[in-house]
Amino acid sequence: MKRAVFPGSFDPITLGHLDIIKQSIPLFDEIIIGVGTNSEKKYMFSTKKRMTFVEETFAQYKNISVSQYEGLTIEFCKKIKADFILRGLRNSADFEFEKAIAETNRKLSGIKTVFLLTATKTSFISSSIVREIISNQGNYRELVPSKVRV
Repeated sequence: MKRAVFPGSFDPITLGHLDIIKQSIPLFDEIIIGVGTNSEKKYMFSTKKRMTFVEETFAQYKNISVSQYEGLTIEFCKKIKADFILRGLRNSADFEFEKAIAETNRKLSGIKTVFLLTATKTSFISSSIVREIISNQGNYRELVPSKVRV
């Protein structure tokens, strides 16, 4: 069984995340969306709310589950026996950043990272941009799944 973890803070989940996860469905038997928490980071949405957004977005998919975790992604992967880490790439800057993390993870754990490119129509979307729009009472709805409502 091929099990992958798609880690992130999902603060909030965006259409870019949705695109990557939908692309990965035929590649893996099981996908665990890992909603990470970092005590040093300030989130717009609580862990519970972020989990709810993701769970509701993927409720109809039998091979997708959502789990909260803290600490290193590779430790979470080991704990749940995941073989792969799934990451989305929007641009070349993402690639350079993600490549260094992927190589480190592989060196420390043997877990491979699979990169998928976001669709052009969602490649400009980031959670930080969405948070900024929400903070300023802008129209964020075209950038996130329908289950994300503030």
